[in-house]
Amino acid sequence: MRDQALPEGTVVQTRGLTKRFGGQNILNGIDLSVPKGAVFGFLGPNGSGKTTTIRILLGLATATSGEVEVLGRSIPKFLPEVLPRVGALVEGPGFYPFLSGRANLHRLDAADRYVDPATRRARTDRALERVGLSQAAGKKVGAYSLGMKQRLGIANALLTHRDLIVLDEPTNGLDPQGTREVRHLVHSLTAEGTTVFVSSHLLAEIEQMCSHVAVLRAGKLVAQGALSELRAAGQTRVEVLTPDVADCLRALAGLGLTPEESISAHQPPLSLGPAVSAPLTDNVQPETIVAALVSAGVRVRGFTVDQVRLEELFVALTGEGFDVVQ
Repeated sequence: MRDQALPEGTVVQTRGLTKRFGGQNILNGIDLSVPKGAVFGFLGPNGSGKTTTIRILLGLATATSGEVEVLGRSIPKFLPEVLPRVGALVEGPGFYPFLSGRANLHRLDAADRYVDPATRRARTDRALERVGLSQAAGKKVGAYSLGMKQRLGIANALLTHRDLIVLDEPTNGLDPQGTREVRHLVHSLTAEGTTVFVSSHLLAEIEQMCSHVAVLRAGKLVAQGALSELRAAGQTRVEVLTPDVADCLRALAGLGLTPEESISAHQPPLSLGPAVSAPLTDNVQPETIVAALVSAGVRVRGFTVDQVRLEELFVALTGEGFDVVQ
């Protein structure tokens, strides 16, 4: 692989990345591009190649062919130069259960020959505070819950400033409050100039956390880009909440739309009754729809215009369902 400068503002770049086990292609010509400062969501069904890709980026596995560049340097050729600038939590955290959380971080920090031992205590305490584990720092990790171990794994990735953080299922085992805290932590990292690469199966969380996404299907990259752009490329829909479903269906059909009775995608208090939804066409404006409904005597309890949700986009790209946790 050649050592070539990345496009300006790009932190990770792969070209034709391919990985084969035996006669099977696990990855098939992946061209991945992660912009600097992004929260980059990496999505795909189980077995699509997400973890294999991450392991190659971190030098934990080798590619069969193709090129990989991280922070402007070829991998694995310049791995010793790149790794000190990368923090990672991959395939769940592994710690000594008989040591405290703080002691575990001290041992991990001691293995980093690029840091100053004199500031180790301050670094570990700051990392523990950032993930909300200060009060449990002296407790043995064997007594930690899964969510606490996950937080400790993230703390390890934050012991020193990193240009790139790679998180594999960072909210696994966390309660809703812990999930929100991780989301806020990720956003604070990008505010400090760190790029965050997140692999997750929680679409609702990715949708709230990420600015960019890439979607894998059977080892092939089927979409990538800014989340807003991918959504805009999807079908915008209108949803009407009304007790007059039949009249609403007729009124929307009269405008040339193809409406259907549906279950509202919105949570209370917006979801107040039966819903009718329809794809929005370029020649029909939302205000025209509202006027037509009022003219037809349809009682409108709610009216929304929604871009495609990440769940719908995922299914359209992969043809598969997904484990969606709200």
